[in-house]
Amino acid sequence: MAGLATLINNTVFLWMFKGQTLVNVQYWGTMLSNATLNVSSVLIAMLIGYFLAKNRGFENPLAAAMVSLASLITMMPNSVSLVPTGAKKAVDVAGVLSYSNMGTGGMFAGVIIGLLATELFIRLSNVKALKVNLGDQVPPAVGDSFNVLIPVILVLSIFALVSAILFVTTGMNVISLITTFIQEPLRHIGTGIVGTLIIYTLANLLWLFGIHFSVIYSTILEPLLIINIVQNTAAYSAGKAIPNIINLSLVQSFALLGGSGGTLCLLIATFIVSRNAASRNVAKLAFLPGIFNINEPVLFGYPIVYNVSLIIPFIALPSIGIFVGWLTTTLGWMNPMAVQVPWTTPMFLNSFLATGGDWRAPVIQILLFIFGVLFYMPFVKINDGVVARQVAAEAAAAKD
Repeated sequence: MAGLATLINNTVFLWMFKGQTLVNVQYWGTMLSNATLNVSSVLIAMLIGYFLAKNRGFENPLAAAMVSLASLITMMPNSVSLVPTGAKKAVDVAGVLSYSNMGTGGMFAGVIIGLLATELFIRLSNVKALKVNLGDQVPPAVGDSFNVLIPVILVLSIFALVSAILFVTTGMNVISLITTFIQEPLRHIGTGIVGTLIIYTLANLLWLFGIHFSVIYSTILEPLLIINIVQNTAAYSAGKAIPNIINLSLVQSFALLGGSGGTLCLLIATFIVSRNAASRNVAKLAFLPGIFNINEPVLFGYPIVYNVSLIIPFIALPSIGIFVGWLTTTLGWMNPMAVQVPWTTPMFLNSFLATGGDWRAPVIQILLFIFGVLFYMPFVKINDGVVARQVAAEAAAAKD
């Protein structure tokens, strides 16, 4: 939903509206993004609590979802640093939750805390001595609530205690710990070609496990890439040399060939060599969104998630693309990218605009795209074979 809102905000609305009217209508897409991707850690904590409890056969999964969410909130900072609208300096604000903690930046925390809180809650709820039995005269819904009352109090108290100890001893919270011990060490690698490739590859690898790559990319690499493109734009406007080859526009133009993993290449390869009806149907449905670098239908429909057959080209192709973009710019075969374009801008057009109208950039993209299609082809055939064997195994099991 966030991808669709961003697409409409940055393409359709740009064609239809201007000025303050554009700002007003784009508010719609911003709110949809806030309600989905920007609260992803909260949503994932609740879902983990609910479905883990159901898988464990726990009789009150809604209570588990509530405890999981509340436990995550107890681990978030009580005050955050924010920059007021129109101001230049940040101020500390208490008693608020920020999208930076509730969104992709807190997704790891949402997963970990959701699992731990739910497991602890289920174990404590199964202890008979901790159940509050009000008798058969009480409505079942009320009785179920009181049955888990003490476990709820204990779990939240434990997580709040951990949060308090972290704050008192270190002045930090779980989100800060992730930032300090995971994000910052990786950030010091910098935005050189080696550091960018390492971070982007690690981020893309998360898709294999069903975790959005923004957990690493948006919190570690993207802020640095934004700084680089802003510096490039200022230098370009002033008629000076472009300082940063690696920047946001270069990564988006050469790594997102239809979305994460260069999946538009996968779709074309599917049309050419795949004989699997399901894969071809997914490719047909995903092709149009893929033109705008939206590839959730591929990630979860093909799928890429938990699919080892396609993970090699999915991880390697974006890194190859970034390297090609860096190398060709270094060699002077295309202009450095100095204009930030929306990530939903279609391939070929994005590089043309980002380089200030250099026709060589889309030509290099075309060559990279052809390579990507050829790269994916053998893995599409491998995936077809895996799917065929799975179908045969399921059919045999059904006969038995």
